Parts: sequence; structure tokens; C-alpha cells
Amino acid sequence: MMEQRDCEVKAKFIRGFSDKTRLHILECLKGSEKTVSELVEALQGNQSNISQHLACLKGCGIVVGRQEGKYMFYSLRNEQIVQLLDMMDAVFTQVEEEVAACERNSELDCCSKG
Repeated sequence: MMEQRDCEVKAKFIRGFSDKTRLHILECLKGSEKTVSELVEALQGNQSNISQHLACLKGCGIVVGRQEGKYMFYSLRNEQIVQLLDMMDAVFTQVEEEVAACERNSELDCCSKG
């Protein structure tokens, strides 16, 4: 049986995937490592916002950084993260209509940090 602490830590990990900007970053990183500038360009976002999301993803252990000269290159931690993203896509295609019609996700703050 899973302990409460394990569930809390797992929920914290899953929150890393629960933001559309972070998901977009992860999708961009599936192909190859990228710098913040490359991600900003790909997402048409601002550097501060992208950097904050990268810090969250890095803090959750989903993304890693590699320094090369003055540039930091970000990539997905490992192949299992790629597989997890692919699996989420596969499951999502099966439940997409239900998710789109679900009003409970809008009513509840189910992704709160509390």
C-alpha cells in the first residue's frame, strides 16, 4: 500500500506536467536539447516565464541542464520521460472527448499546491 508521503511526492512530480507551458516545453524537448532562447522562440513566450517553468521542471527531476560555454542546454531527463509523454498522448486520444466535456476540472482547483 502506498504511503501518504509517497502520494504527496508523486502528486508533486505530476504537477510538473500539469501546466500547458510546461507541456509545450516538454514536447519541444522530445526531439533534442534546447537553450532557453530556442524554447522562447519555439513557444513565442518570454524568457523569464520560460526560465521559471524550466526551473520547475528541473526541480521535479523531469528536465536536466548541461552547461556548454555560456549556454545552458536543457533536455528531458531520460527515455522514460519520453515514453511517459508518449503514453499520456496515447491515453489522451482515448479520453479526449470526456476531458473536453468535463466541467469538474474547471470547477475544482485540482492542481493547487496546497
